Amino acid sequence: MCTRFVYHGNDMITGFNFDIDLSVWKHKVIMDEERFYIGILRPDGTYHSYHGVNKNGNVGTLLYVHGNPGGEYQASPDCMTIADLTEEFIKGQITFDDALQLVRYKKITYAPDATMQALLSDIHGRVLIIEPGLGYLEEHKKYSLITNYSLIDPESTKNYIVPGDDRYERALQLLDCCGNDFSVSNAYTLLHAVCQEGAWATRVSFVYSAKEQAVYYVENNRFEHITKYVFP
Repeated sequence: MCTRFVYHGNDMITGFNFDIDLSVWKHKVIMDEERFYIGILRPDGTYHSYHGVNKNGNVGTLLYVHGNPGGEYQASPDCMTIADLTEEFIKGQITFDDALQLVRYKKITYAPDATMQALLSDIHGRVLIIEPGLGYLEEHKKYSLITNYSLIDPESTKNYIVPGDDRYERALQLLDCCGNDFSVSNAYTLLHAVCQEGAWATRVSFVYSAKEQAVYYVENNRFEHITKYVFP
């Protein structure tokens, strides 16, 4: 589970709820001069940056989605995994335009062991939603939003919607009521409204302000304890 949005008002603000089962994945919040990210421990022993912010304004996040056969992993030079593409974007190794070229000319697949879709955004508020096997959406709107179901082909994931899971609808309603003064505080109000409990609880929530060049984050739904990280 996860929720991600981008809001383009007087400030370009993006928010993310990272919902994960601790029995399945190990993670930690990592900060350096170039990146703020939620590191995911992989079999190679590295905490990979699949969800995070680069100081250049690139923000990338992966969100679980029920897989489709068209997105299955293929070990081919004509293919690239959604995980590798997202991490390269967060690391600043590719730009938004580079990512756009990749999704146009390469087949984007799932990683070998996880079915994920992605939302990438840059400092100008441009958004790229990538759904392996289904395609991509390029947006530059007032706001963009994604959870764990397909936006390109909603019918393909409709049968997998968890009963009572209306995060997308509730977040959409909140975003639709906001004006140009949408703030970090507004972003946290939204993330708090759709945070999760239980096995797949919200472990990290972060909000990035392009104007401030800062990330605000909380862990384990402790929304009363927000920490601010400003890129040097």
